[in-house]
Amino acid sequence: MTRERDRHPGRRALLGAAALGTGAAALGGTGAAAAAEPAGRGHGLPVPAVIGHRGASGYRPEHTLGSYQLALDLGADVVEQDLVPTRDGHLVCRHENDITATTDVAAHPEFAARKTTKTVDGTALTGWFTEDFTLAELKTLRAKERIPGTRQRNTLYDGRWEVPTFEEVLVWAERQGRRRGRPVWLHVETKHPTYFRGLGLGLEERLAGLLRAHGRHRAGSPVFLQSFEPSSIQRLGGLVGCPKVVLLPAAGRPWDFTVAGDPRTVADLVTPRGLAWIAGFAQGVGPDLSLVIPRDAAGRLGTPTTLVRDAHAAGLVLHPYTARNENTFLPADFRRGTDPAAYGDALGAFRTYFEQGVDGIFSDNPDTALLARADFLGARAAG
Repeated sequence: MTRERDRHPGRRALLGAAALGTGAAALGGTGAAAAAEPAGRGHGLPVPAVIGHRGASGYRPEHTLGSYQLALDLGADVVEQDLVPTRDGHLVCRHENDITATTDVAAHPEFAARKTTKTVDGTALTGWFTEDFTLAELKTLRAKERIPGTRQRNTLYDGRWEVPTFEEVLVWAERQGRRRGRPVWLHVETKHPTYFRGLGLGLEERLAGLLRAHGRHRAGSPVFLQSFEPSSIQRLGGLVGCPKVVLLPAAGRPWDFTVAGDPRTVADLVTPRGLAWIAGFAQGVGPDLSLVIPRDAAGRLGTPTTLVRDAHAAGLVLHPYTARNENTFLPADFRRGTDPAAYGDALGAFRTYFEQGVDGIFSDNPDTALLARADFLGARAAG
């Protein structure tokens, strides 16, 4: 692994390993073990990095400043944002432009007439959509838990936070970075970029403008840019120098490929040839965890694929998604009991993925991921 990384300075630069922050240390973090990785050129992220998925969405409603703050306080190395636009062109943090399940919009009679059906990336959806609201209107709403049946305790925080703009997140990250004496890394996704470009709401130019205004547009800036549409990453490459990651779902075809008539699928992109193509304009891939270790018909883990090895050979980092604590999300091997909302052996599952050699992992539960990383690195050091 070390020789492989040394052959790819672009990848090595993303993997610089410094001591973990105080949050990770408080959780039994492993600064010394992480520092055993190649030092690279100083980005300072431990390997494997823990990425707070939509913040700490296992404990707070996703994509709120409360969720982001908790992820950072728990020790996450990176905090993720998904971006969609408002009607007047502001970028806000929501996993989808359909805000029916993540806000209290249905309780606002003044917006009842805006409920509609739209086709987004080939799928018909009925609800309320960010592109039909101005930012001022959106700010009258409050966020709520998206999956209350699984995360009932998170409903305690329904209504506490508003929908943040990405600019507000950048200001928050700068403030937190000054307080902690180290930059706060962000992992920023453009959602449905082809769809929004068709509406005249191109995401990439708006995102690049905000990054430039806040000094986060350079190759060494503490921000990853990610998208399920390779063309969005290519467009961003012409605007900013930040490291970029192509996201890969379990199967299917990127929507921009469908629109352009490109016949390639995810199965093509995870081959050595496909990964080499991605490496021509991106520095990493973010695969669904099933592309690292498939699950069988019973939901149990099968034989690992060669994706980690092949991506590393192409000089790409791997940040797979998403590790979660609840039985309903875990491989069957690690479920405990029959309650889908109960926690299973998440530590064991997370360690299994770390053992594949991934460079980071998205998790709704950053504290669990940090403990699993400490176990993994400790066992590796002892072995």
